[in-house]
Amino acid sequence: MSNEKAPRKGQFRVGTKQTLKALEQDKAIEVFVARDADPRVVTRVIQMCKLKGIKVTYVDTMAALGKSCGIEVGAATAALYKAE
Repeated sequence: MSNEKAPRKGQFRVGTKQTLKALEQDKAIEVFVARDADPRVVTRVIQMCKLKGIKVTYVDTMAALGKSCGIEVGAATAALYKAE
């Protein structure tokens, strides 16, 4: 994930449940998916992004995605929220 996409407090929702919720509420503008995440975990997120026309950006590892989102554990997915 590039520096210009580095998360700012309140702009990212981290984790599959939070990402799906953002997609269901039409609040996500971009979704990040870790390449090393379990496909069973991320498949629904990717499918929903395709249906809604949301850009999916792949990150090399769950650890890198978690770190970029400011958490100390790995993350399979994260959603960038619309500014409100």
